Amino acid sequence: MKNKCWLILGMMLSTSLLAQQATNPPPTAPIEMPAAAPAATIAPATAKTNAPAAKVAKKKSAKKAEKAPQKKAVKKAAAKKKEAMPELKTVPLVAGPAVVVASNVNVRGQARLKSEVVTRVTKDQALTVLEEIVRNNSGPDEPSAWAKIVLPPGAHVWINTSFIDSVNQTVKPKKLNLRSGAGENYSVIGLLKRGDAVKPITTKGDWTEIEAPTSAFAFVAAQYLKQGPAEAPAPTPPPPAPPEPTPMPTTVAAAPTVAPPPTEAPVVPAPTEPPAVMPAPAPTPPPAAEPEVTEPPPPRIVQREGLVRGMTSIQAPSKFVLVSPENGRDIDYLYTTSKELDLRRYKGMRIIVTGEEALDERWGNTPIITIQKIQVLE
Repeated sequence: MKNKCWLILGMMLSTSLLAQQATNPPPTAPIEMPAAAPAATIAPATAKTNAPAAKVAKKKSAKKAEKAPQKKAVKKAAAKKKEAMPELKTVPLVAGPAVVVASNVNVRGQARLKSEVVTRVTKDQALTVLEEIVRNNSGPDEPSAWAKIVLPPGAHVWINTSFIDSVNQTVKPKKLNLRSGAGENYSVIGLLKRGDAVKPITTKGDWTEIEAPTSAFAFVAAQYLKQGPAEAPAPTPPPPAPPEPTPMPTTVAAAPTVAPPPTEAPVVPAPTEPPAVMPAPAPTPPPAAEPEVTEPPPPRIVQREGLVRGMTSIQAPSKFVLVSPENGRDIDYLYTTSKELDLRRYKGMRIIVTGEEALDERWGNTPIITIQKIQVLE
């Protein structure tokens, strides 16, 4: 009996000990943090990272120093080019000879930029102008003035093969169109009549290429042509002056003898009455002060460079505006009082304009320039 009691008591003690271990777990071991690295170890890394930045800064400063003289040289060259550029006056063309003033100028089948290119002409090449055509419905950057010219030598035209007599190489219909290419979609650049002889060169399908007759024509922008001034007639020499008559000798009469003046002065009798006293003159009023006149400020004469563009807005102060070739923004509206200066001829051209610059009366922030001189840049 005693043994059983001791066994029960021992079991109870062991059970209580196990319960305490389960409810109170052993404390965890402290986590050791690594010691901070000394400042001396960080310094080299910082120096390494800053070294490339310093090198980049030096390189940028060196590049800026190199570009500065280059920009100055470019500006000086541009200024010299403007000074050396001759002034080209664009005047209306008349029927007669003309000279090309630019290189590789396109000759087109119609008086528009979208027309096909028939041939090209070079600088100083002589052409024959038939007439000048000015289009009012041209695009903003498209030339308005075009020259209708005789087709230059070496350019060929095309006709439909079925309208040529194969035996004697002459035109069969009453009228036959000359075209700039092998097809009816090409422009008409001339006309042949019945019986006109042709010189075939090659055949392409239903079309034959022939040498251009003298009646063939084409179009070129008038701004690329220049005509010399008409020679003035030689002045008629004036008739010779008549000979001057020989002067006749004239006899001059001797001067009369004049008596010498008296040696004694004449005696003047003393006045018997005192002289009359004259009244003092009335004081003169001071002159009225003139009103001050405010003089207008001197005109602002400037020189601007840009491209001429047409305006379609009815509210614009002018039908033409000078825009920047770099960003396309408006610089000045162009205005002229001269009836001889047709600004339509300059549309699409790059010019240097000199004149009086001011603000429009209706729109206070709209600059407008009254043209005094125009210089066309090639």
